[in-house]
Amino acid sequence: MTGAVEDPLGPGDAGDATFDQARFRSVLGHYATGVTIVAGIDDGATPMGLSVNSFTSVSLDPPLIAFCAAKGSSTWPRIRQVGTFTVNVLAEHQEELSRVFATRGADKFARVGWWPSPASGAPLIDGALAWVDCTLEAEYEAGDHVLVVGRVNDLDVADDGRPLIFYRGGYGRFEP
Repeated sequence: MTGAVEDPLGPGDAGDATFDQARFRSVLGHYATGVTIVAGIDDGATPMGLSVNSFTSVSLDPPLIAFCAAKGSSTWPRIRQVGTFTVNVLAEHQEELSRVFATRGADKFARVGWWPSPASGAPLIDGALAWVDCTLEAEYEAGDHVLVVGRVNDLDVADDGRPLIFYRGGYGRFEP
Protein backbone atom coordinates (compact mmCIF):
# COMPACT_ATOMS: atom_id res chain seq x y z
CA MET A 1 0.00 0.00 0.00
CA THR A 2 1.47 3.32 -1.06
CA GLY A 3 -0.79 5.61 0.94
CA ALA A 4 -1.95 7.41 -2.20
CA VAL A 5 -5.68 7.98 -2.53
CA GLU A 6 -7.27 8.12 -5.96
CA ASP A 7 -9.49 11.10 -6.70
CA PRO A 8 -13.04 9.66 -6.82
CA LEU A 9 -13.96 12.25 -9.44
CA GLY A 10 -10.85 11.67 -11.53
CA PRO A 11 -10.73 9.95 -14.89
CA GLY A 12 -10.17 6.46 -13.47
CA ASP A 13 -9.81 3.33 -15.57
CA ALA A 14 -13.01 1.85 -16.96
CA GLY A 15 -11.16 -1.46 -17.26
CA ASP A 16 -11.21 -1.81 -13.45
CA ALA A 17 -15.01 -2.13 -13.34
CA THR A 18 -16.58 -5.57 -13.08
CA PHE A 19 -19.79 -4.37 -14.72
CA ASP A 20 -20.86 -2.57 -17.90
CA GLN A 21 -22.56 0.81 -18.34
CA ALA A 22 -25.99 -0.78 -18.86
CA ARG A 23 -25.80 -2.50 -15.47
CA PHE A 24 -24.55 0.72 -13.84
CA ARG A 25 -27.54 2.64 -15.23
CA SER A 26 -29.97 -0.11 -14.31
CA VAL A 27 -28.88 -0.39 -10.69
CA LEU A 28 -28.62 3.36 -10.08
CA GLY A 29 -31.93 3.85 -11.89
CA HIS A 30 -33.57 2.32 -8.84
CA TYR A 31 -32.98 5.60 -7.05
CA ALA A 32 -35.90 7.93 -7.82
CA THR A 33 -35.03 11.55 -8.54
CA GLY A 34 -36.92 14.73 -9.18
CA VAL A 35 -36.67 16.43 -12.55
CA THR A 36 -35.49 20.01 -13.05
CA ILE A 37 -34.70 22.42 -15.83
CA VAL A 38 -31.55 24.49 -15.38
CA ALA A 39 -32.03 27.70 -17.33
CA GLY A 40 -30.12 30.86 -18.12
CA ILE A 41 -30.39 33.89 -20.34
CA ASP A 42 -27.60 35.18 -22.56
CA ASP A 43 -26.56 38.79 -23.19
CA GLY A 44 -28.93 38.94 -26.14
CA ALA A 45 -31.88 38.05 -23.84
CA THR A 46 -32.17 34.59 -25.40
CA PRO A 47 -33.30 31.93 -22.91
CA MET A 48 -31.53 28.56 -22.81
CA GLY A 49 -31.97 25.47 -20.67
CA LEU A 50 -31.41 21.74 -20.13
CA SER A 51 -33.18 18.95 -18.25
CA VAL A 52 -31.36 17.75 -15.13
CA ASN A 53 -32.29 15.03 -12.65
CA SER A 54 -29.00 15.05 -10.72
CA PHE A 55 -29.95 18.03 -8.54
CA THR A 56 -29.32 18.24 -4.79
CA SER A 57 -28.87 20.66 -1.92
CA VAL A 58 -25.29 20.88 -0.65
CA SER A 59 -25.01 23.41 2.17
CA LEU A 60 -27.13 25.74 4.30
CA ASP A 61 -24.27 28.06 5.22
CA PRO A 62 -23.47 29.24 2.66
CA PRO A 63 -26.56 28.17 0.72
CA LEU A 64 -25.29 25.89 -2.08
CA ILE A 65 -26.87 23.45 -4.54
CA ALA A 66 -25.31 21.08 -7.07
CA PHE A 67 -26.15 19.25 -10.28
CA CYS A 68 -24.33 17.37 -13.01
CA ALA A 69 -24.19 18.34 -16.68
CA ALA A 70 -22.88 16.10 -19.45
CA LYS A 71 -19.56 17.22 -20.90
CA GLY A 72 -21.17 16.87 -24.34
CA SER A 73 -23.93 19.37 -23.50
CA SER A 74 -24.16 22.26 -25.93
CA THR A 75 -26.30 24.28 -23.48
CA TRP A 76 -24.33 24.11 -20.22
CA PRO A 77 -21.23 25.90 -21.63
CA ARG A 78 -23.47 28.79 -22.73
CA ILE A 79 -25.06 29.04 -19.27
CA ARG A 80 -21.63 28.73 -17.61
CA GLN A 81 -20.41 31.70 -19.65
CA VAL A 82 -23.22 33.89 -18.25
CA GLY A 83 -22.49 32.70 -14.69
CA THR A 84 -26.06 32.77 -13.35
CA PHE A 85 -28.92 30.30 -13.72
CA THR A 86 -32.17 29.07 -12.25
CA VAL A 87 -33.14 25.55 -11.31
CA ASN A 88 -36.86 24.96 -11.99
CA VAL A 89 -38.39 21.96 -10.17
CA LEU A 90 -40.86 20.36 -12.59
CA ALA A 91 -44.42 19.38 -11.73
CA GLU A 92 -45.97 16.01 -12.62
CA HIS A 93 -47.71 17.48 -15.69
CA GLN A 94 -44.42 18.73 -17.22
CA GLU A 95 -43.02 15.45 -18.58
CA GLU A 96 -43.14 16.65 -22.19
CA LEU A 97 -41.29 19.82 -21.19
CA SER A 98 -38.53 17.71 -19.63
CA ARG A 99 -38.26 15.70 -22.85
CA VAL A 100 -37.99 18.84 -25.00
CA PHE A 101 -35.26 20.30 -22.78
CA ALA A 102 -33.35 17.00 -23.00
CA THR A 103 -33.32 17.17 -26.81
CA ARG A 104 -30.21 18.56 -28.52
CA GLY A 105 -30.97 21.33 -30.98
CA ALA A 106 -34.65 21.71 -30.04
CA ASP A 107 -36.22 25.17 -29.87
CA LYS A 108 -36.71 24.63 -26.15
CA PHE A 109 -38.49 27.87 -25.26
CA ALA A 110 -40.73 27.98 -28.38
CA ARG A 111 -43.92 27.08 -26.48
CA VAL A 112 -42.83 27.69 -22.89
CA GLY A 113 -44.15 30.48 -20.73
CA TRP A 114 -41.55 32.01 -18.45
CA TRP A 115 -40.65 35.18 -16.64
CA PRO A 116 -37.30 36.55 -15.43
CA SER A 117 -36.06 35.75 -11.95
CA PRO A 118 -35.90 38.87 -9.77
CA ALA A 119 -32.29 38.07 -8.81
CA SER A 120 -30.58 37.28 -12.13
CA GLY A 121 -33.20 37.52 -14.86
CA ALA A 122 -32.74 33.81 -15.67
CA PRO A 123 -35.94 32.04 -16.75
CA LEU A 124 -38.55 30.91 -14.22
CA ILE A 125 -40.75 28.39 -16.02
CA ASP A 126 -44.54 28.58 -15.82
CA GLY A 127 -46.03 25.68 -13.91
CA ALA A 128 -42.81 24.65 -12.13
CA LEU A 129 -43.25 23.76 -8.46
CA ALA A 130 -40.29 25.76 -7.17
CA TRP A 131 -37.27 27.67 -8.37
CA VAL A 132 -33.78 28.41 -7.14
CA ASP A 133 -31.74 31.31 -8.55
CA CYS A 134 -27.97 30.76 -8.43
CA THR A 135 -24.57 32.15 -9.27
CA LEU A 136 -21.96 29.65 -10.46
CA GLU A 137 -19.74 28.89 -7.46
CA ALA A 138 -17.55 26.04 -8.75
CA GLU A 139 -17.31 23.34 -11.37
CA TYR A 140 -15.47 20.02 -11.07
CA GLU A 141 -14.51 17.40 -13.64
CA ALA A 142 -16.44 14.18 -12.94
CA GLY A 143 -15.88 11.52 -15.60
CA ASP A 144 -18.13 12.23 -18.59
CA HIS A 145 -19.95 14.98 -16.64
CA VAL A 146 -19.11 18.15 -14.74
CA LEU A 147 -20.31 18.67 -11.19
CA VAL A 148 -21.69 22.19 -10.90
CA VAL A 149 -22.05 23.97 -7.56
CA GLY A 150 -24.27 27.04 -7.41
CA ARG A 151 -24.58 29.67 -4.67
CA VAL A 152 -28.25 30.38 -4.01
CA ASN A 153 -29.27 34.03 -4.47
CA ASP A 154 -33.03 33.62 -4.15
CA LEU A 155 -35.65 30.86 -4.18
CA ASP A 156 -39.36 30.29 -3.81
CA VAL A 157 -42.20 27.81 -4.09
CA ALA A 158 -44.31 28.67 -7.12
CA ASP A 159 -46.97 25.94 -7.01
CA ASP A 160 -48.19 23.46 -4.41
CA GLY A 161 -48.61 20.56 -6.87
CA ARG A 162 -46.81 17.23 -7.11
CA PRO A 163 -43.33 16.66 -8.55
CA LEU A 164 -42.33 14.88 -11.74
CA ILE A 165 -40.24 11.82 -10.83
CA PHE A 166 -37.62 9.95 -12.88
CA TYR A 167 -37.25 6.27 -11.99
CA ARG A 168 -35.76 3.26 -13.80
CA GLY A 169 -35.38 5.18 -17.05
CA GLY A 170 -38.93 6.54 -17.13
CA TYR A 171 -41.15 9.24 -15.72
CA GLY A 172 -43.58 8.75 -12.87
CA ARG A 173 -45.72 10.53 -10.36
CA PHE A 174 -45.53 10.85 -6.59
CA GLU A 175 -48.50 9.85 -4.46
CA PRO A 176 -48.07 10.91 -0.80
